[in-house]
Amino acid sequence: MLLFPELSLVHLPPMSTLDLRGLKCPLPALLARRALERAGVGVQIEVVTDDPMAPIDIPHMCRQEGYEVDAVIKEDSCARMLLRRPGPESDNKAH
Repeated sequence: MLLFPELSLVHLPPMSTLDLRGLKCPLPALLARRALERAGVGVQIEVVTDDPMAPIDIPHMCRQEGYEVDAVIKEDSCARMLLRRPGPESDNKAH
């Protein structure tokens, strides 16, 4: 399912894609954070972006906010990031 920023992200399925191509800093990190805040525990979100700073900014935001970065994949002019809202069992891990 392809989600755009203007759509409600309240009920994300177990794997959703956030297509943020064309948006520049700081929007990709802000929208990824909003999606993670609204996602269910354990839900993985794929973020696709062509902002060259996003592969740095989004993982940094995740570390600060306590979200997990499962993968960062750079493909040509785009990057895909797999992000996850951790469950209660992950909250006790040292990052």
